[in-house]
Amino acid sequence: MNKAMQLIWGALALIAGTSALAAGADIGDAAKQSTNWTAILMFGTFVVGTLWITKWAAAKTKSAADFYTAGGGITGFQNGLAIAGDYMSAASFLGISAAVMASGYDGLIYSIGFLVGWPVITFLLAERLRNLGKFTFADVAGYRFKQAPIRAFAASGTLVVVAFYLIAQMVGAGQLIKLLFGLEYWMAVVIVGALMMVYVLFGGMTATTWVQIIKACLLLCGGTFMAIMVLAQFGFSPEALFAKGVAVKTAIAEAGGKTPEEAAKAGLSIMGPGGFIKDPISAISFGMALMFGTAGLPHVLMRFFTVPDAKEARKSVFWATTWVGYFFILIFIIGFGAITLVLTNPELADTTKGVIKGGAGTANMAAVLVAKTVGGDVFYGFISAVAFATILAVVAGLTLSGASAVSHDLYSTVFKKGQADSASELRVSRITTLALGVIAVGLGIAFEKQNIAFMVSLAFAIAASANFPVLFLSVLWKDCTTRGAVIGGFLGLISSVALTVVSPAVWEVTLGNPKGSAWFQYSSPALFSMTIGFVGIWLFSVLDKSEQAKKERAAFPAQQVRSETGYGAAAASDH
Repeated sequence: MNKAMQLIWGALALIAGTSALAAGADIGDAAKQSTNWTAILMFGTFVVGTLWITKWAAAKTKSAADFYTAGGGITGFQNGLAIAGDYMSAASFLGISAAVMASGYDGLIYSIGFLVGWPVITFLLAERLRNLGKFTFADVAGYRFKQAPIRAFAASGTLVVVAFYLIAQMVGAGQLIKLLFGLEYWMAVVIVGALMMVYVLFGGMTATTWVQIIKACLLLCGGTFMAIMVLAQFGFSPEALFAKGVAVKTAIAEAGGKTPEEAAKAGLSIMGPGGFIKDPISAISFGMALMFGTAGLPHVLMRFFTVPDAKEARKSVFWATTWVGYFFILIFIIGFGAITLVLTNPELADTTKGVIKGGAGTANMAAVLVAKTVGGDVFYGFISAVAFATILAVVAGLTLSGASAVSHDLYSTVFKKGQADSASELRVSRITTLALGVIAVGLGIAFEKQNIAFMVSLAFAIAASANFPVLFLSVLWKDCTTRGAVIGGFLGLISSVALTVVSPAVWEVTLGNPKGSAWFQYSSPALFSMTIGFVGIWLFSVLDKSEQAKKERAAFPAQQVRSETGYGAAAASDH
């Protein structure tokens, strides 16, 4: 292990040296900025610090339980910060602030949607998850079902959600490092992929959790300072901030050739809903995806197995909701700060078009550039390093949940029928981590131009359509059967992915087909695919009259007692 860590340190030193050399050269892309050595120094400090945590965690990671759940030794407060860290991802920090900059009030639909999913977890799932589960949400969903089919579905659902979520993080990371180091975008994405694999391969959940906690604290402090500095420009008057935002958007609309009346209307539009989502069905569908997707995200659900008992699981959700809610208030202020401070700065933006210089992908850098305008190069460096930490930590958590789905759900339970030893399970998990890292890099390069908050909303739609219905009905409905859960779950998964691919965001923007040619014109598939998932589970469970189904229905009372009281959970979770 020590030799491996030495090799990694050497590889990272080589990456750092290559980055510095590349940064000094003029690669000739307008999206790249002059090298910010303050930011690079802070970036390097964070990487070294987190690698030290990984080395410390590697010494503690001796079993599969340590690797997946940090041995169940994380407190509720620590886990709440780590969950908040998972949630305060590139989509939240970079994507939502960019969405607020572009659409004003409409950008809030993300943060409200992301936030209101927490009561579902708090009151319906958190305690039951901890009492029934061990490593993954499939332990919970498949508690009384046949293991092979339910694990195969759970692993499929987890891997698809992880893939879509990873895209957003990798795009954010690539744009950020390109901005800082002056590297080509693809090189930036490869560096992030390499670092992420190091964290997960050697540190497992212990390292990932502590990186999340440190990152959450840094991001909350940095975001608070940034929001205060933005408000300070307007005498701490939100009204003055919003009025300036409307004036800036009006001026941009006038510069774009609109009449004064049209420009005034365009400026005022940022203070009301309707610009981002055009029709009621899209609004309902999008809201459902964000609300119920939270309860189907594998990397968030996995965190409930890192605490010792159900009480700490509830405490985790309380703290996570507190920090996430506070953070989203900050993001709204920062988004309006981007309108008033970045879009009016000719060095950073095209003030006539109202876009950040450097092409479509750089719109995601709104929050980082606000830091530059209110705090100079030092604060810009700090926020850049924290944004990078945000991405790295979330990517590590996602990769860990994907790796556990393959090694624990597929390899150990399906292929080895529960007979796999801890060492071989760990080996499969690490191989999967490498594969996921390569896939993440490839997808990050393919989706370079997308708004990262929107990419995450697609992951939420798939989680809401596949994972959430199966988890919800398997725990709360006594007539749910293996056949119903697997067929209905796959119907929700396939329909959500298919509708996502033929939606305008992927079919037209990413795949380059003509505008208006997308088969599915709504902005989110959740209303349709989630309905298909729930109806499929209900229908095929009701039609299932097999002996196996009778046994599964008869086992529900025992599952209910265990899920609500925790009786038997302690013994089952002793590793």
